[in-house]
Amino acid sequence: MRRFLPYFQLCRIPAVFSAIADICCGYALTHRSPPTLEPFPVFALLVLASCGLYLAGMILNDIFDRHVDAQERPRRPIPSGRVSLESAVRLAVILLIIGNVAAVFASFTSGCVALLLTAAILGYDGGLKNTVLGPLVMGGCRFLNILLGASTVGGLAEVFAAPQLAIAAGMGIYIAGVTIFSRQEAATSSRLMLALGMGVINLGLAILMGFMLNFPTPLRTKELALIGFCVIVSMIDGRILGSILQPSAGRVQATVKTLLMSLVSLNAIIIFHATGSPELAIGVVVMLMPAMYLGRWMSIT
Repeated sequence: MRRFLPYFQLCRIPAVFSAIADICCGYALTHRSPPTLEPFPVFALLVLASCGLYLAGMILNDIFDRHVDAQERPRRPIPSGRVSLESAVRLAVILLIIGNVAAVFASFTSGCVALLLTAAILGYDGGLKNTVLGPLVMGGCRFLNILLGASTVGGLAEVFAAPQLAIAAGMGIYIAGVTIFSRQEAATSSRLMLALGMGVINLGLAILMGFMLNFPTPLRTKELALIGFCVIVSMIDGRILGSILQPSAGRVQATVKTLLMSLVSLNAIIIFHATGSPELAIGVVVMLMPAMYLGRWMSIT
């Protein structure tokens, strides 16, 4: 276990559960009747594709940031020497191949979406991360991951359509805001930058709220989903406001962790609202348990 721990830390394993939750959400939105994850082999391929691409993106982030990490985060696996650069590159390539091949086996359209997601990942990690386009591209990665979950519904025209398009847009904007919010997390953050991130995060949440208000679902289901959604939003904004008041590195990093883990809960609420299935929603929420457990030993930011 000690031998593999540096690789788990390099991949930021706890965060991958948010990517799986995206797939569950996108799939459930396009397979609402009956509200099950059938056929399971296809769903499993989409989960494998998402995990491969997400973990590869995490590794590529550290590969391209290794010189910065040597100054700001010297304990990260690559600058500390616990994982060699060659091993990191090899693992990232293998995961990219696994992700794209799994998507192609799911469907031709899934392969196309995975290819777009791969391009966004490479663009972000390879040079756009520290530009003004960085948050937009990172949000695009989350946008495409949601659509990857919906990609077996038909051709690209059917994939880039309601209702999954609205959810993907809301989640993408949310993550763009998280990216802005976390820009200076290694040091004391600018309150202005944190406030800007908060504004973009809440724009994404507002889009999700608009979907929930307008999507046809039984009144009781809608009420329960909206209550759960408001609880999550209040928790998110409470943590953000605390960081704005005290923008230390530790406080901001803890808030970013909460923002990323909240994606699992947000996806679960959307699934419950769209399908009326508490079983599916609970199945997604349960993923918070291994994510939080693993998060005790490795960072997700």
